[in-house]
Amino acid sequence: MGKSLTEIAQQLKASNKKVQLIYAFNGTGKTRLSREFKALIAPKNDAEDEAQQSELAQKKILYYSAFTEDLFYWDNDLDLDAEPKFKIQPNAFTKWVLQEQGQDRNITTVFQHYTNEKLTPHFSGNFSEVTFSFERGNEERSDNIKISKGEESNFIWSVFYSLLEQVISVLNVADPSERETDQFDQLEYVFIDDPVSSLDENHLIELAVNLAELIKSSESKELKFIVTTHNPLLYNVLYNEVKAKSGNILRPYENGSFDLEEKKGDSNQSFSYHLFLKQTLEQAISQNDIQKYHFTLLRNLYEKTANFLGYPQWSDLLPDDRQLYHKRIINFTSHSTLSNEAVAEPTESEKQTIKFLLNNLISRYGFWQQVEQNDNRN
Repeated sequence: MGKSLTEIAQQLKASNKKVQLIYAFNGTGKTRLSREFKALIAPKNDAEDEAQQSELAQKKILYYSAFTEDLFYWDNDLDLDAEPKFKIQPNAFTKWVLQEQGQDRNITTVFQHYTNEKLTPHFSGNFSEVTFSFERGNEERSDNIKISKGEESNFIWSVFYSLLEQVISVLNVADPSERETDQFDQLEYVFIDDPVSSLDENHLIELAVNLAELIKSSESKELKFIVTTHNPLLYNVLYNEVKAKSGNILRPYENGSFDLEEKKGDSNQSFSYHLFLKQTLEQAISQNDIQKYHFTLLRNLYEKTANFLGYPQWSDLLPDDRQLYHKRIINFTSHSTLSNEAVAEPTESEKQTIKFLLNNLISRYGFWQQVEQNDNRN
């Protein structure tokens, strides 16, 4: 029997680990878990208590998630369409890192490092909004541009990362009376749900290494970290860099419950997105519980395997005699957009297609067996 997200949050809270890493597919419930955990650590009380909790010194948890991004929004200047501004909603942490600590230059440096050195944020005097310009060289400059969604996410992460640097630096002073501020004395947890995922692999690895170094630099016994991600590369790098002894996989069940499966020791070293997808599909086949989303996982498995083996197209791995037919089926079931196509239960023929194509991948490409043999020797 699975658990509720509230029970999973309680399980995380009960752990005495400095760092807890969680891997889960997109849409599994990572962001909901972060909110359940926040509610558990810092529940809302009456209006008076809420007013007190809004003060920085009352904060027990700092978290980054999709809801963090809601603190930033565009004022698109709809009348003139000339000066789009990125607005910052009032927030105790951003007020501290921007107004009190003057971290705008550091934020700019981090942001440009992960995006483009010519893309420059400009904060307003009271740090309530940001505009962006692009330096084109030869004294040419484009002002008041609207950046992409990926760049937005990078900017918000840069603000959070700069804040986290400051928090850890303050709390690393063991004696609270000697700290430059008492604003973080109540802080117990940092919960990070999927750091920037719009980066290329090189920058993603660098982000993971930088985050791991920052976490490892924390000397406070009271401060703990929880990081969730759907990205296997980020998970692997963080696991190795923080030298964790175990990690976790958040698994959803059809009845809406969840399980937090612990992965100990060497099983994390050999953690493979390919094998996890394969095992998920095999379990669905053995239990005759194939759903529409398993076609998406199967295509993802083909794509990852083709990339690993150096094939230009994932369809190159499909059986030669029925390649076009199966490609059409996978495309249809993975990217269906019409409401009348969104059938909850696949047909028996579609279920057999999943089984056939998975067996094709396993039997024709011997690296699966080699990977499993290596795992058995660990």
